[in-house]
Amino acid sequence: MPDRSPAFTPRPLRTARLDLLPLHPDHAAELAPVLADPALHTYIGGEPLDAPALRERYARWVAGSPEPEVVWANWALRLREAGALVGTAQVTAGPGPVAEVAWVTGTAWQGRGIATEAAKALVAEVLRQGVPAVVAHVHPEHAASVAVASAAGLRPTTRWQDGERRWERTREPAGA
Repeated sequence: MPDRSPAFTPRPLRTARLDLLPLHPDHAAELAPVLADPALHTYIGGEPLDAPALRERYARWVAGSPEPEVVWANWALRLREAGALVGTAQVTAGPGPVAEVAWVTGTAWQGRGIATEAAKALVAEVLRQGVPAVVAHVHPEHAASVAVASAAGLRPTTRWQDGERRWERTREPAGA
């Protein structure tokens, strides 16, 4: 495979309980209060944004990466039984034949397996679209995200970035 980003395209995804909807700036109004707990940002950084600021961020994300060799794919997570948006998920594909996955679930929705379900769907989608390596960067003290990464089939490596451990999964060779 050439050392370039895949043509990764976000499409609606469905799991047992979730609809992963391609992110749209209009999702900001519903997601701003979901993501408003300052404690949520302990490990992911930043601070809560109000709806207008979050809408601007989502508009930038939807417009895509300014780097041509990098593809951004973002989803809003809708828990069907609640009829509510409960978080977001992201794939950053490239540069090169690798995609990084990330997830965030609002504090009120944590502890229900939502992030695990979303992360499994992201990893499966990345591999389905032909990207050979999936990674995530997880703070070692964030036990919940460590559990999510593990459940999604990622394994810890010895590599670190900005105080976070790199977790990785590679596609099984054909016939394995």
